[in-house]
Amino acid sequence: MSASLTTSDRTMVLATLESYCSEFGISASRDDLTLCLDHLDLVIEKNKVMNLTRITDYDDALILHILDSLLFLPALESAIQGPLLDMGSGAGFPGIPLAIVSRRPTVLIDSVGKKVHALTSFIEHLELQDVCAVHDRLENFALAHRHEFAVVTARAVASLPILIEYAAPLLAMRGVLVVSKGNPSDEELHAGSAAAKICGMKYLNSISYDLPHDAGHRQILVYERVADPSIKLPRAIGMAKKTPLA
Repeated sequence: MSASLTTSDRTMVLATLESYCSEFGISASRDDLTLCLDHLDLVIEKNKVMNLTRITDYDDALILHILDSLLFLPALESAIQGPLLDMGSGAGFPGIPLAIVSRRPTVLIDSVGKKVHALTSFIEHLELQDVCAVHDRLENFALAHRHEFAVVTARAVASLPILIEYAAPLLAMRGVLVVSKGNPSDEELHAGSAAAKICGMKYLNSISYDLPHDAGHRQILVYERVADPSIKLPRAIGMAKKTPLA
């Protein structure tokens, strides 16, 4: 379907999104889903002048952007109360849809200034309350925001050991890291468990989904902060990627 929608097309798109949510047991109001579509409109329009996403077809974007983001919700619903941090937020997925539906105060963080500028414009246009975008490196941000977040999210922006290391100093005790992956290897899962032990975190559970229309497989992995790390975190900028803990 074209990115330029008539009123009739938009009604159909909203109905399709509602059907996806029903199929996957996601509870979201029509107003919230409409706001998620408004966000997608802004992303597609901004993508004409800067590279935010390769997915600009509505049929694909409903699944690979909005639904893919809302699949985090079951893990959020069982998490402790408190704010959410979306790591490497990019165009605002999953952070903005999660902020809209969960009503959690939300920080979207990215190391690319142009993306953060775009995110800020999206937040202002959508009139989202208690949502902000931050231009910073995660290691640096963690120094000033230790243990402030109940939930940290990420969509496959790095390997599990790296994401766990980034999240640990940001999470409150009993806070959770929620990560979406395609088909993580056994090696990555084992490395994630090893890194979690070092970082004072433990694997809680995972939920697997097959996206509609053979759009791919998703595994939502949840790790909980249960103790202090056995090393000083955060490490220096770049160390998590250069020398992963596992």
